[in-house]
Amino acid sequence: MSKKVLIVYGTRYGATESTSQEINKVLSESGLDTTVINAGKERVKDISVYDMAIVGSGMQMGKWTGAAEDFLKKYKKELSQKKTAIFVSSAAEALMKYDKNNEELEKINKQYLEDKATNYGLNPISKVIFGGVWDFNKMSFIFRKTMSPFKIKIKEAGFKEVSPGRYDTRDWEVIRNWAKDIASKV
Repeated sequence: MSKKVLIVYGTRYGATESTSQEINKVLSESGLDTTVINAGKERVKDISVYDMAIVGSGMQMGKWTGAAEDFLKKYKKELSQKKTAIFVSSAAEALMKYDKNNEELEKINKQYLEDKATNYGLNPISKVIFGGVWDFNKMSFIFRKTMSPFKIKIKEAGFKEVSPGRYDTRDWEVIRNWAKDIASKV
């Protein structure tokens, strides 16, 4: 009987959804029985049947999505006793790497991952920040205006528009390799 893995995510612009689907693909190809749930659209009723839970969230203004956060709150006790991994999608992280801003990278790693794990009593086998997507078409007017100066920096860093107003900063090989590593630890 293959091991069962639950992937739960919260997303704003779709990056965490497609990242979760890619993780699912790699884990499934590794022989694991996976279930993927968008916490913003579906409710998880029971996690006891899973050998491992992977929880992911998009980031905006330093905050996880409400749906992913609610999942962590609801299953805090069960997750603390289960093998877990957490990840976030953050387009800003890619710009910090481009700027070689290691101090800021360490700060967001602590805030987005380490503090989150500590707050919920988790001891994840892995915590990672992947790149994300800036979709200026889906942003609110005010957020779009606030983020507009970043368009120049996004282009300087070599990220191209994948469609008008949409920039994808993810490295798919990094995501696949992380998923392979997770598969070997389940």
